[in-house]
Amino acid sequence: MSKKVIIYSRNRLLDKSFRVEEAKVSYERFDGSMSIPVTRLSFDRGDSVAAIVFNKDNQSIILVNQFRYPAYEKGPGWITEAVAGILEGGENAEDAVRREVLEEIGYKIETVEPIAEFYVSPGGTSERILLYYAEVVNAGKVGRGGGKPGENEDISVQEFPVLELDNLIAKGSIQDAKTLIGLMWLQRRISRAFR
Repeated sequence: MSKKVIIYSRNRLLDKSFRVEEAKVSYERFDGSMSIPVTRLSFDRGDSVAAIVFNKDNQSIILVNQFRYPAYEKGPGWITEAVAGILEGGENAEDAVRREVLEEIGYKIETVEPIAEFYVSPGGTSERILLYYAEVVNAGKVGRGGGKPGENEDISVQEFPVLELDNLIAKGSIQDAKTLIGLMWLQRRISRAFR
């Protein structure tokens, strides 16, 4: 269901590692009329990939914990989350997932499959997450992980038995949306396996 949009103007307010654009637009309303011109902002950082990593040998979920400045004011700032990173220009999403898993937790992926694609917060940002499920085995541990040295990352690798999945979600230990989506997908997959 494609509707009409008129873009009157665009103005780049910030153009660093992220971009912020201000636009004046009108859009077709559900009754067929056009809205009045409105000003909207869009935060653009490109698309990202993320992976819920399952270690088949240990029957565990591997997540990472790192400092996230935007989460500092309303919480501790250190967030437990899925392995994730920015999809670089022209890069295949599956290749990006493999790269990020190797950089952040030190594993080569055995198998990978898509879970979902979704917008992080479409009211303010154009960022889209391409979320995957990845399986690893102990023999695939070829690096130390912890992040890419040149990117000033300080990543702690955390492994949780799959039997703790329900408790991990229920007690609110995970506050990151992509990780919650992925873990709930895994929870559903596990429950289907025991039917």
